[in-house]
Amino acid sequence: MTSPPRLPVFAGLPLAVGAGLAIPVQGRINGALGARLNDGIAAAVVSFSTGLLVMILISLVLPRGRAGLAAILPAVRTRAFPRIYVLAGAIGALFVFAQSFTVGLLGVALFTVATVTGQTVSGLLVDRLGIGPAGKKSVTGIRIIGCVLTIAAVAWAVSPRFGGGGAGTGADPAALLVPLLLPVAAGFLMSFQQAMNGTATVHYGTPIAATLVNFVAGTIVLWAAFAVKLAVAGPGNPLPADWWYYLGGPMGCVFIGLGALLVRSLGVLVTGLGMIAGQLLGSLALDLVLPAPGTVVAPATVLGTLLTLGAIILATLPWPRGALRGRRPVG
Repeated sequence: MTSPPRLPVFAGLPLAVGAGLAIPVQGRINGALGARLNDGIAAAVVSFSTGLLVMILISLVLPRGRAGLAAILPAVRTRAFPRIYVLAGAIGALFVFAQSFTVGLLGVALFTVATVTGQTVSGLLVDRLGIGPAGKKSVTGIRIIGCVLTIAAVAWAVSPRFGGGGAGTGADPAALLVPLLLPVAAGFLMSFQQAMNGTATVHYGTPIAATLVNFVAGTIVLWAAFAVKLAVAGPGNPLPADWWYYLGGPMGCVFIGLGALLVRSLGVLVTGLGMIAGQLLGSLALDLVLPAPGTVVAPATVLGTLLTLGAIILATLPWPRGALRGRRPVG
């Protein structure tokens, strides 16, 4: 099976931003479901399970999906890539755990900055090591500046929420250190997840198969955690009848599948930065169109989002060598 074609940056980056738009939508849906069930783990199980059902259906109905399905076992059996890559979905489960257990302590703003910091730093590292299908990418001064500006811009964009948006507001900083490490670690591992899914996509020939395997691993991990939770605390509230509570899984299919496709063209760092920009834009759009109770769109949110887009463009453009040192490019 032939590998998916590489996309130029001007085509791939908007797709990465578009994939990121699904993240806050999924977060809003899963958050509402968790509140309705009074159980964050149960909401994550529902989200992953519905996403898995969608990917099974797509894999069986579409010809390319069936071809990718047939390529999974031969690729794993022949060790076309390290077998641990099939466990990439467990990283998504870890992210959900981090979200469930630390947002109440840290608040949404601090959680967002922590995960973005971890993801941005690891994006540089993964590209430098050449773990993803795009190969090795140098850690240039421009890319470092773009990453630092991205983290600062995200912190600025979410800064209005620091004042009263989380349980961690006003808490002892030392007491927040351990809870803060979990979202940083989850964000750090997300770049590895994208690299693993992207490499698997090259060998499966389609991101459909990589996304399916991702959901299988994540669903198994979350069901195991849910079984432990049931044994300890018992079940929560019954499942709601409203259909929109079950759209979180399909939203996950969108950004996991596009991420697996795009890392081969853009590299892990730029794909992650594009998704971060999409996440901020999607959050801003939700706050404007469907605001949660008490939501206020502050100027810092708008300006921080715009600065994030500028920082990502800075890190993405093909700057000539020696640009930071003021040298004129050769040729």
